[in-house]
Amino acid sequence: MTSMTTDFCVVGGGPAGLSLALLLARSGADVVVIERARSFDREYRGEILQPGALELLDQLGVLPEIRRRGGYELERFQLVDHGRVLMDVDYRSLRKPYNFLLSLPQRILIEALHLACSAQENLHLIDGSSVNSLIFDEDRVVGAVHGSGDGARQVYAHCVVAADGRYSKVRRLAGIEYDRIEAFEHDVLWFKIPADERRVHEVRVYRDAGSPVLLHDSYPDRLQVGWTLPHKGYRRIAERGIEHVRGEIAKAVPPYADAIREHITSLTDLTLLDVFSGTARQWARDGLVLIGDAAHTHGPIGAQGLNLAIQDAVTVHPVLMRSLNTRNDGVAVLSEFERQRRPSIQKVHALQSRQGKAMLSAGPVADAIRPVAAKLLSYTPLYRKVLNQIAYGDRPVRVHYELLVA
Repeated sequence: MTSMTTDFCVVGGGPAGLSLALLLARSGADVVVIERARSFDREYRGEILQPGALELLDQLGVLPEIRRRGGYELERFQLVDHGRVLMDVDYRSLRKPYNFLLSLPQRILIEALHLACSAQENLHLIDGSSVNSLIFDEDRVVGAVHGSGDGARQVYAHCVVAADGRYSKVRRLAGIEYDRIEAFEHDVLWFKIPADERRVHEVRVYRDAGSPVLLHDSYPDRLQVGWTLPHKGYRRIAERGIEHVRGEIAKAVPPYADAIREHITSLTDLTLLDVFSGTARQWARDGLVLIGDAAHTHGPIGAQGLNLAIQDAVTVHPVLMRSLNTRNDGVAVLSEFERQRRPSIQKVHALQSRQGKAMLSAGPVADAIRPVAAKLLSYTPLYRKVLNQIAYGDRPVRVHYELLVA
């Protein structure tokens, strides 16, 4: 089995992993990124970049390339109930130039980050290979093995970073337990329908007959639709067949009923998102740190996934460079990332739970309270506080330019 040695081995070539790899490489560290997918044609979830993520990507120097490739600016978030706008959150009230949401296929974000990483001579990208085991020196993680058979290769590293998603294999291989929290009453069936022109111009929770629907324009010529259904209820609904499912979705969003009936022809046109939140019980051990969904998982309400992934990368960057410069990869040093970020993540979990109950729950009491609560929120200082938390997080996150050498 062949082997190589590097400073950092990042497992997972998503937004968190590539953002972190780029920062580490620009700080002079040698970095290896291992991504199991062979190409950019893979399943993606999040498509919305919050202002906080836009600012950090600009600090990373990749936002101009992202904007060159395309995307839609979304100026508002709206809660619409039977044609009545109950909540109208105006992102244009935030500070310029990041006072909007950006809707773009996640592939564009990954391609732009991948391009920037490829320009770093001290950053080695390995695509199409999975990590199958970790290398230990007693209780310390000292590397990872990727590939299989004659193609297996050992990567020894000062520190391994798990950025491999909500079902993180590295987390499991490290023996770190994960607490799944069933904090949401709904799952989401995602799909896209053609749109020859932009339709909604904002992110919208749309309530009419049936279950609530999430809507936003999807670049370049689609409408992204997320139909909510009872949590863990997909199998029961799917057993009734595509005609029933399609009819329920069309009933929930009448303006697009004809397009739904035309373009949703089988259950394979729909992608189920099992909505849950959760956190790993520890985000670090000797020689290993978890970031992004590998450390904490979130629901789709508030479009927080990409924001949090990039914030994680920027936050853990100085922790890892300090670890490298002092040659100390112990859990006491690496856990500084968790000490900084876990309180913020707990606040996101709590806010998403409240948002889900407020906007998606049904019943006479909820239907009566919702418009009153939405109106009150719009005229209190809490409105601005919540908007800033969703857009930027509960505390400032910035790129540490003083660590960059390239």
